[in-house]
Amino acid sequence: MENLSIERTNRTPKVYFDARTGVLEIAGRSIPENSAEFYQPILDWLDKAANSDILTFNLILKLEYFNTSSSKFILDILKKLEKIHQDTGKPVFVKWYYDEKDEDMEEAGHDFRDIIKLDFELIPTQLSTR
Repeated sequence: MENLSIERTNRTPKVYFDARTGVLEIAGRSIPENSAEFYQPILDWLDKAANSDILTFNLILKLEYFNTSSSKFILDILKKLEKIHQDTGKPVFVKWYYDEKDEDMEEAGHDFRDIIKLDFELIPTQLSTR
């Protein structure tokens, strides 16, 4: 299975999913013109990863900002990982990094954590992904 790498732009986050280690990182701003077009390769990669040799998944989210349409796809990613965990028993860990001064991003992390039944850690930091 190949790694997934998408370079960061002013409108889209950096995405790096490592097929060897199971570390999945999404960092930056997510305000793509077409969220479905941007996120579909990520969802497709996760479908393949479900049946791969990856033993543990570690999703690292370091988002500065995301729009409403991106939030739907972030939830879709989390739901896919939740299903992988349920179907395979593979451990899945989520780390939601947010700027300690950004109450909206902290609240979004809490909201996602309340919806998803995964090991989900919220980590305040001085977030700088630029």
